[in-house]
Amino acid sequence: MKTSVVLALALSASFFAAPAASAQTYYMLDSVSVTASKLPVPLHKNTRTVTLIDSLSIASAPAENVNDLLKYALGVDVRQRGAMGMQTDISMRGGTYNQIAVLLNGIDISDPQTGHNSADFPVSLSDIDHIEVLEGPSARGHGATSMIGAINIVTKDREANAASLNLEGGSFGYANANASASLKSGSVSQRLSAGYQRSDGFNRNAAGGLNNDFRAFKAFYHGSADLPATTLQWQAGGSLKDFGSSTFYSARFDDQFEHTFKTFAAVKAEGKGTLHFTPSLYWNHGEDRFELFRSKPDLYPFNYHRTNTIGGDFHFSIDSRLGRSAFGAGARHEAIRSTNLGEALPHPDGVYVRGLRRTAFTAFAEHSVVLERLTASAGITAAYNTGNPEGVRFYPGVEMNLRLTEALRIYGSYNASYRMPTFTELYYSVGGHLADPELKSEKLHAFEGGLKYLAAGVRAVVTVYYNNGRDIIDWIQDIRAGEDAPWMSVNHTEVNSFGQEATLQLSFPELLGRSRFPLRSVILGYSHISQDKDTKEGFRSLYSMEYIRHRVTAQADLRLGRGFSANLSYRYVDRATGSELIKPYSLLDAKISYGRPAFEAYIRVNNLLNREYYDFGDIPQPGLWFMAGITLKTCLR
Repeated sequence: MKTSVVLALALSASFFAAPAASAQTYYMLDSVSVTASKLPVPLHKNTRTVTLIDSLSIASAPAENVNDLLKYALGVDVRQRGAMGMQTDISMRGGTYNQIAVLLNGIDISDPQTGHNSADFPVSLSDIDHIEVLEGPSARGHGATSMIGAINIVTKDREANAASLNLEGGSFGYANANASASLKSGSVSQRLSAGYQRSDGFNRNAAGGLNNDFRAFKAFYHGSADLPATTLQWQAGGSLKDFGSSTFYSARFDDQFEHTFKTFAAVKAEGKGTLHFTPSLYWNHGEDRFELFRSKPDLYPFNYHRTNTIGGDFHFSIDSRLGRSAFGAGARHEAIRSTNLGEALPHPDGVYVRGLRRTAFTAFAEHSVVLERLTASAGITAAYNTGNPEGVRFYPGVEMNLRLTEALRIYGSYNASYRMPTFTELYYSVGGHLADPELKSEKLHAFEGGLKYLAAGVRAVVTVYYNNGRDIIDWIQDIRAGEDAPWMSVNHTEVNSFGQEATLQLSFPELLGRSRFPLRSVILGYSHISQDKDTKEGFRSLYSMEYIRHRVTAQADLRLGRGFSANLSYRYVDRATGSELIKPYSLLDAKISYGRPAFEAYIRVNNLLNREYYDFGDIPQPGLWFMAGITLKTCLR
């Protein structure tokens, strides 16, 4: 089911305006909805803060992939090791990359082995209709993987018969090709796409060889059928990546390499009756190989991992005089076979000598009341995992939205959530790491409140939140023992995050009543986080105690006339960290495009000012990266 969304943070429905051919297209705010919870609520009465990145925003953005697009979502922290999404960690509001759920059309594709692989998005930007970013705990909506937030990618559906081809090239031997086709026959719609990209990389190892190069392939299929009693959706696809991982995981070795392979399949139905039933089934499969010395297993054995996740959910809602109620349950079975993760297998399978299995069960109940000025909802989730000795646990939540005037609203929420340790956190005890198989689950209590001003052409939001995290998992190193001391996985006693966010969005054609005003939109955003944590003195954190302390975002979208449009996107990042290399930095990205119904040509430049900066450890990020491309479109008869 779907619930309306407040376009509260730095990205929004008019974050980037449409190309010239679509300059007069605007979202009707009351019609926008996202899968933020189990119950639909009109936009102006929504009780959660969600960012919506629509297809027009995606087309205009100076971004090549989902990871780059999310860098301008104010509450989202995107830390990349490899360029173009080859290895990216995504977190929210001072949390870690393992604490968010990644969904594709509402289906959880998060990786139980490690959050490093969760950002291997199996779709290209041309496949995506919009992206929903839900910040804050969402256990009732998306289960244990969404401890601190969720990202849901919604692909295009029910398009007219059409085909497109995108070709792109640029700096560092970069090349990208993507083709897609959409077919619609009666009530059945289908879409198929495939893409390939490669680069020599922007860096070299000490011997002068490639160590930041990559090659990636993606294929995706989505179908739907609008039947009399239900809407049926099915999807399948996969992604294959080979990339040099430089010094991604150890500064001592500069020729690391990774191979990842991810496949998935899912089917989902949504009933149309008074009792609104929504069942779903899914399967996710992942394989990866890590090489500490590229193509040299004789120097150090390769690490192999293979995961399988099978899950299903079923929920339904019903209306009554007291409001709308929803109930549901789900199960998710996760299994891994590996060279080094898990317990010893009684019957080894080739290189796979260790493994582990666990199954999560959840059940929830939620009720919502929608009045003229007040929207309120409350619910609770019960969770049990066979890999968690803590037994059944309960996670409640309550939310409200009060309309003070026609444009001004006040909202607040409290939600509890949790997360199971990944297989890597439990068992990765090689290469200078020492994992703890007895790690407990993480727990979070989150409080949020704010003001929203929503009027024609103006969107302004001020948000304050407090997250109390307990048993937070991190890798820490005892710096008193020297640089060779092992990184240990531990449960921090407590990590508290206090944050503030403010955004202002101005849509000038809507504000001024002039549909062809050259400056189409401006977005300004600022966020601040402070953390205090109970940890031992003399220890260095790898993840949970490194967060964006101050962030400023600014975006401007312009129509230059005669089919030309331009976008400028700026961000300033000041990260709290113990690294001397990771300093505050400012980046400017730009895109200029020329559009016609049958094609679009564009130039995109990332890091236009050629700034030197680091997101993680001692891994440098690319300087100025120039790209040019063309997209050809045609109708299929």
